[in-house]
Amino acid sequence: MTAPSIAYFDCISGASGDMILGAIIDAGLPVDTLRKRLADLHLEGFELDCESVQRQGFRAIKVDVRVVDNEAARSLSEIEGILNTSDLPSAIRDEATSIFRRLGDAEAEIHGTSTDRVHLHELGGLDTIVDIVGSLVGLAELGVERIVCSPLPLGRGFVSGAHGQIPLPAPATLSLLRGLPIVGSEIDAELVTPTGAVLLSSLASSFGPFPPMNPATVGYGAGSSDLPIPNVLRLVLGNETEAAGPNRSGRIVESMRVLETNLDDLNPEIFDHAMDRLFKAGARDVWLTPVQMKKNRPATLLRVLCAPSDVNAMADILFSETTTLGIRESSVVRTSLAREMRSVETAFGEIRVKVTLGDESWARAIPEYEDCRQLAEKLGVPLREIYRAAELAAASLASGE
Repeated sequence: MTAPSIAYFDCISGASGDMILGAIIDAGLPVDTLRKRLADLHLEGFELDCESVQRQGFRAIKVDVRVVDNEAARSLSEIEGILNTSDLPSAIRDEATSIFRRLGDAEAEIHGTSTDRVHLHELGGLDTIVDIVGSLVGLAELGVERIVCSPLPLGRGFVSGAHGQIPLPAPATLSLLRGLPIVGSEIDAELVTPTGAVLLSSLASSFGPFPPMNPATVGYGAGSSDLPIPNVLRLVLGNETEAAGPNRSGRIVESMRVLETNLDDLNPEIFDHAMDRLFKAGARDVWLTPVQMKKNRPATLLRVLCAPSDVNAMADILFSETTTLGIRESSVVRTSLAREMRSVETAFGEIRVKVTLGDESWARAIPEYEDCRQLAEKLGVPLREIYRAAELAAASLASGE
């Protein structure tokens, strides 16, 4: 079986929508294919220009969306209407809608209003719509299954906006990057735009150094400004590989989503089946919490932790397997320990254990519960004895011996 296709966004000088799209084109997306897919939006008033440029000796693709558009400020509902009436594939349409809703939520929070009343001003223009939809189309056309991103550098200074001078990093950018790795820069310029922030924070499953992969293609997207450093975004495409050796970073930082819903009328017998389906569909965790709802009705709060790419699949299961009429979604960052599965021999038989990798200060080996349980049932031995035997056999693995 072919290893999953992975993309790494190396944000050398930040990220913007046009830089992301330029890097995707340079990595192999045919411009003609992109134009055909963008035609599915049924929008007039823009032209897509792509050219090869130099940024301090680096060749990169510069994308310009030349717009003749009198509606620079659109409401979220107007943008959703454009997407809903398009002929885009449903997965891209849904992802684009989710991304624009995050933009709307960020702007509403900053201006102290509701999402349905906020206007996206510069973020509602045709160029932003083209950058976001074009990037989603491009990643799908290139067959990318997983995205990892470097920490994002943030510059200082001010930019002009619809409300006047805006301090950098832009408030919307900071809101969208909440909980994710950022690094400061002394460069007096906007390095990460709200469009770049919302795309990468929505699509990347984790942030950090290069993941274990076999690089196949490298693309460069050019920014507009002249900076003291090469103003390019680098995109590396390849296939995932197993990380070699126990000395790789012991921590994994991932951008995740939490879906939750309150249930006060679901047959309790259904929860087990719903949880099983969620786990099989890729949920990282599922848990239940007793709560009191309005009129003091007892209920159960069901929460699902998943990757951003799995949100729609999780929502489909919740709507089909439970009685919920609505689901809340929030973004979280999960930090976990890198691990690998190994096997140990005990007096009762072979048992798999999870062994953490990286810093020895948090080294541990955890027996696989199902292996221990099955041996306990087969041999008629107390589960705690088998579990203890596995822990003793695995002690040398945890210490790196």
